[in-house]
Amino acid sequence: MPKSDRQTITLFRPTGPKELALIKQSGDREFPPRLPEQPIFYPVLNEEYAAQIARNWNAASIDTGYIGYVTRFQVRAEFLSRYSVKTVGGSIHQEYWIPAEDLPEFNCNIVGLIEVISEFRQSPT
Repeated sequence: MPKSDRQTITLFRPTGPKELALIKQSGDREFPPRLPEQPIFYPVLNEEYAAQIARNWNAASIDTGYIGYVTRFQVRAEFLSRYSVKTVGGSIHQEYWIPAEDLPEFNCNIVGLIEVISEFRQSPT
């Protein structure tokens, strides 16, 4: 179950430097629109899962310059209640599937700032 103070739920998002730059441009307040090949936005429910993705996918890719980040942010629980939690592997692999067209409303329901809580770097192989 997501960590919650009853009004907000803490979520995490693994990201690369390009997406992080767009988050910074928003004043750390919103995620950028999805690209046409990205019909769903996937925030995850725990830091461990986000770190796995940031370390094993983002930081392992030439496209990201071998850098991955984990962001943490709060979203209003009332807004998230319309979506179900999806488990996509082991018990820690839980995420929300937010349709790209709902991302502007999702962003409006972020409480506070999106913060970077960890960074992963790998050397090209």
